[in-house]
Amino acid sequence: MDPVPALDEPLKKVLGPATAKVMAEHLGLHTVGDLLHHYPRRYEERGQLTHLADLPMDEHVTVVAQVADARLHTFASSRAPRGKGQRLEVTITDGSGRLQLVFFGAGVHKPHKELLPGTRAMFAGKVSVFNRRLQLAHPAYELLRGDAEETVETWAGALIPIYPATAKLESWKIGKALQTVLPSAQEAADPLPGPLREGRGLVTLPEALLRIHRPHTKADIEEARARLKWDEAFVLQVALARRRHADAQLPAVPRRPRPDGILAAFDDRLPFTLTEGQRKVSEEIFADLATDHPMHRLLQGEVGSGKTMVALRAMLAVVDAGGQAAMLAPTEVLAQQHHRSVTEMMGDLAQGGMLGGADDATKVVLLTGSMGAAARRQALLDLATGEAGIVIGTHALIEDKVQFHDLGLVVVDEQHRFGVEQRDALRGKGKQPPHLLVMTATPIPRTVAMTVFGDLETSVLDQLPAGRSPIASHVVPAADKPHFLARAWERVREEVEKGHQAYVVCPRIGDEEDGAKAKKKSPEDEAEKRPPLAVLDTAEQLARGPLAGLRVDVLHGRMPPDDKDAVMRRFAAGEVDVLVATTVIEVGVNVPNATAMVITDADRFGVSQLHQLRGRVGRGSAPGLCLLVTEMPEASPARQRLNAVASTLDGFELSRIDLEQRREGDVLGQAQSGTRSSLRMLAVIDDEEVIAEAREEAARIVASDPDLERLPALRTALDALLDEEREQYLEKG
Repeated sequence: MDPVPALDEPLKKVLGPATAKVMAEHLGLHTVGDLLHHYPRRYEERGQLTHLADLPMDEHVTVVAQVADARLHTFASSRAPRGKGQRLEVTITDGSGRLQLVFFGAGVHKPHKELLPGTRAMFAGKVSVFNRRLQLAHPAYELLRGDAEETVETWAGALIPIYPATAKLESWKIGKALQTVLPSAQEAADPLPGPLREGRGLVTLPEALLRIHRPHTKADIEEARARLKWDEAFVLQVALARRRHADAQLPAVPRRPRPDGILAAFDDRLPFTLTEGQRKVSEEIFADLATDHPMHRLLQGEVGSGKTMVALRAMLAVVDAGGQAAMLAPTEVLAQQHHRSVTEMMGDLAQGGMLGGADDATKVVLLTGSMGAAARRQALLDLATGEAGIVIGTHALIEDKVQFHDLGLVVVDEQHRFGVEQRDALRGKGKQPPHLLVMTATPIPRTVAMTVFGDLETSVLDQLPAGRSPIASHVVPAADKPHFLARAWERVREEVEKGHQAYVVCPRIGDEEDGAKAKKKSPEDEAEKRPPLAVLDTAEQLARGPLAGLRVDVLHGRMPPDDKDAVMRRFAAGEVDVLVATTVIEVGVNVPNATAMVITDADRFGVSQLHQLRGRVGRGSAPGLCLLVTEMPEASPARQRLNAVASTLDGFELSRIDLEQRREGDVLGQAQSGTRSSLRMLAVIDDEEVIAEAREEAARIVASDPDLERLPALRTALDALLDEEREQYLEKG
């Protein structure tokens, strides 16, 4: 029998079908346990008023304030032509600012009677602007004193919890629902082992749930939060520790390079010396490859820090040891680019079995979905016989038909673009599990590396190779200062006149049937009715207007693969001056002569994505220039985001900003399936210490009791965290 039946009780049995339906659809809450873990966002104190001055636009807010003034106006309208229309304007205040509430028509009668000057209430609604003033139209409200005795009872206690709410379900209704289920908190099974909880002075789980929802003092809230953060960090780290423990039990073939093999020959020919970072990371990788259980390593490095060189040396070490290495790229453009750069770097060492190939040479083959039948057959044959030591490809590598002679290493480029199943399918192609190296150019703060990639060892490349140039970045406020935009196009012309090339990046392609693909995402986009700029339209306007006379070409994801490759080849050969593209160029495209980039509607891209895109310029000896064009007003969050990108080239700093703004998403990859985050209390950025300590405790517990036989409540908590989908995510991660 389930040890916590009370918490598994469906909400519709406890709260009634209508409320339960709204909770399920809008908040993702299905059981009593789900609701108990729906924590207040903040707390209001009765004697203290909220800061109306800081209200965010377009967001659903709950405020506690006092009515300062209420006036009923009549007006004439099409519905009430004789001046019988009614509008109630109520001004509320909190000491820091004032906010106007408006009610129309028949909706004025109840608030006109109830919202008298001096009345205190909670108000909930969406913040909008009318006549340059903030207002809430038709807000829901709950009086905080007055004749409704039940209301006073419900909100007795000094601190009023304000819950993450929706237009369909106000914060105080969620509070009332919690009153109903709170007694069940006593039955919550405690996942923390007793000695660990006592050693850290943490309260029990039932106690933490009671204090978080019904605190009497601020200390109650702090103690509850400290405990609930520990739960989240610890259960997650136990899941990852078990994953690492299971991986360490798997067998793998050790791969050690020969002292006089292809790796040594390659190193002898290098026209430059490796950076200190490249040498150090390579040594970590070679040490992993030499062990008899599979390497699981994450290699993160800034754009252009030389990750490909490190990965190539790892692949050559495996070829030396008689194995094969596969490199998986997220797009055909990138697979072709990697294949080109690897064969160029290797020279005659990549010409195994060919006339003029070096003694130690191997074959490097490309495998993509769009290859011709004959080339594909030959590539498959080379892999099956072992003739090809290195294969570079896209998803095509994962198909059933692809057989390896002896797969020893899988390198995954830009891991976040690959589904877990795909990595897993490729790993299943080795006779024994191959070693795995995951590369990303998106810098990941240490805490995220400990959570998202907690089952991988991490190596960081943070030095740029000699000869890379700095990139100057500027925000171009096109709406406030149109002449700045004109100047941006002049700068592009100037770069081309110096013999360089430029990128122009747009958010959309422009051949969408009905604009459905250009769905608006953020409140800022909602406010901004114009659809995002498109590659096809922009290229045409630039070629006719500010960039007339230059050779302008386009590149986007829906072009046939051969056309994409042809455009990239022409651009790389210098036959195209300006490439107007979507983010298809974001990862791995390497044209050292491209020095300028203009990103249109830059506010529609994420911080990390802008940083990635910017990394495409300044790859040669000439300095790079990146112009972030936006029509967003100066005070908007979007502009602050762009200013942050323009002010630093430090990807780790930007990834912190990005994470803070995106509020983590879900570290176990649930974000991809659109369900709610499993992290409700833990902030991956701020709680680094908790995560690091939980990781140590988890490793210790799993080492002594891998199946958690002595900790049944922890097992139950793990099962709840790792429903099928998440378990698979970790399994394959």
